[in-house]
Amino acid sequence: MLYYLWSVIQDLFYTVTITTLMHAFLGRLYGRTGRRGHVIGLIAGVAAGTALAVVKQTTNKIISSHWNHWTYAYLMAFIVAFFMLSLFLGRKEGKKPAAGGICLILCGAAVSAGMIFFRLPTVLLYPFSFNTMGNGFFSAYYMERLGGWALALLLLFVYSRLLYGCAVHIRKGAVPRRVLRAGVLIYAVYCLGRFFVPWISRAKWLGWSVKYTEAQYGWIGSFAMWTATNAMIFIWIIAALAALLALLFLLENTRVTEPYEHAAQLRKLRAGNRKRRRLAIATLVMILLFVLTLTVVKAYDTREVVLSAPETYTVDGDRILVSAESVNDGHLHRFEYTTERNVTIRWIVVKKPNSATYGVGFDACEVCGSAGYYERGSQVVCKRCDVVMNINTIGFKGGCNPIPLAYEVGDGNLVFRLEDLLSGEKEFR
Repeated sequence: MLYYLWSVIQDLFYTVTITTLMHAFLGRLYGRTGRRGHVIGLIAGVAAGTALAVVKQTTNKIISSHWNHWTYAYLMAFIVAFFMLSLFLGRKEGKKPAAGGICLILCGAAVSAGMIFFRLPTVLLYPFSFNTMGNGFFSAYYMERLGGWALALLLLFVYSRLLYGCAVHIRKGAVPRRVLRAGVLIYAVYCLGRFFVPWISRAKWLGWSVKYTEAQYGWIGSFAMWTATNAMIFIWIIAALAALLALLFLLENTRVTEPYEHAAQLRKLRAGNRKRRRLAIATLVMILLFVLTLTVVKAYDTREVVLSAPETYTVDGDRILVSAESVNDGHLHRFEYTTERNVTIRWIVVKKPNSATYGVGFDACEVCGSAGYYERGSQVVCKRCDVVMNINTIGFKGGCNPIPLAYEVGDGNLVFRLEDLLSGEKEFR
């Protein structure tokens, strides 16, 4: 759940912020015409992004790096056009759009459509990547992940409405304009860096080696790699800009500055200020919540899980004996054996609930390799994909289950043959 919560927020936060500010900006500038033009861009972006997601899911004809390359170019072109037009046309609010205004609306709508088209397919395809452990779409595994995905979308929707209210009602119209311009310009910088990545990987026509080295590509390669490894910096910048807008909106409503004639009118003005302060505070709280999600929650969810220490066993010739009494508590028990090739083979044993049998398998699976499993409460969880195992199916083939390991029970011991253990050596090399 947590993975899809922070992943969706990380994927869409910048896009939601820019499209929200764009809608407010065009609405303040050109009224209903500006809003309608931008809505057309939003619908086009959603439709194109959904279509691309469907094609990606149903065919293998889409190579994301190729599409992204041209999407970056498209976004840079329209961001520059929008930025330049907004400098000359984006000052006087509430007017009817002339030819230049129509161009500004079209460029703004094109920027929003491109950003949605770029990010939406990944988010829409998340539900199709949930690992259900073969239990179907209505299993607890699926619903838990779907809940995180849906919660992120709900929080982003609420944030968009709050930020839109701040941008529309702030009296200093220059604030949302400047925040929007700074936001799109910074995003253009990110697109510029990402635009060069496909060139670097396919740059034989420039006489460059396909393999990247900073010395060969100079500042282009350095800049491209910097944007790739520091993408979160751009999210922190747009979050700071949005928080600045909300903070200024809060400060301008701390006291009544409008003229009034009697006490009733003053009370009405104060009530309006209180409402706007609450709007600003709610926006700041949402931004803080997103920052905490992308730092604390993300760090917790991606923390390195340390596997439990291996337990002792007895070697009897070509047999390995594990005392049944030591593994009868229902918890996960891990064992290790080092081969002559210095390969450490791990296997796990867990007593199945309400049963006299054991779940036994190598501490690896065919899907996630030798990442291993750990115990979280009463659950056995894959360290790599965070899928919770059905303890009753441990020892069966398929999916993210531990690779089965043969064993026998005799004389109060679980008996493992060395030959069977060595058959799993390849999984741990």
